[in-house]
Amino acid sequence: MKTVLSTFSDRHQAERAVDELRRQGFEKEISLLAKDDENKGENQTTMGRGNSITGGTATGGAIGGLAGLAVGAGALAFPGIGPLIAAGPIAGLLSGAATGGIAGGLIDLGIPDDRSKFYEGKIKEGRILVSVQADDQKINEAADTLRSLGAQDVEVHQTKS
Repeated sequence: MKTVLSTFSDRHQAERAVDELRRQGFEKEISLLAKDDENKGENQTTMGRGNSITGGTATGGAIGGLAGLAVGAGALAFPGIGPLIAAGPIAGLLSGAATGGIAGGLIDLGIPDDRSKFYEGKIKEGRILVSVQADDQKINEAADTLRSLGAQDVEVHQTKS
């Protein structure tokens, strides 16, 4: 299994990328992580403008692990980072990595330590992390889609299945 990680500075671009990935057949494989500056962790799953970025990835149980989180479905809070919106497989890892922060959850996924810290820094800066887990045959398709829709910091890593 491989994971492609990417960041977006624009929420609309991230929403478009998630929608396009879903059209291509990715569903449960999509993860999303972003600071919740607009809703301040008030059990919201919207990413501004009233649109639900996590709603699109929720179909098919992609964020099923979020239901039992203390802050509420789709929301997490980390000291030094603040409230976050999380969806997909990464959300489940982060719910158990509160002391290790975002980097700890990514490391648990199999992302190298230095790259995990890099992506944690990007999220702290306010960027949106969109990732996709897929086999070797489909991972390049996902990476190409993310790049074509404005993703930055696009990297593919071998990860735990």
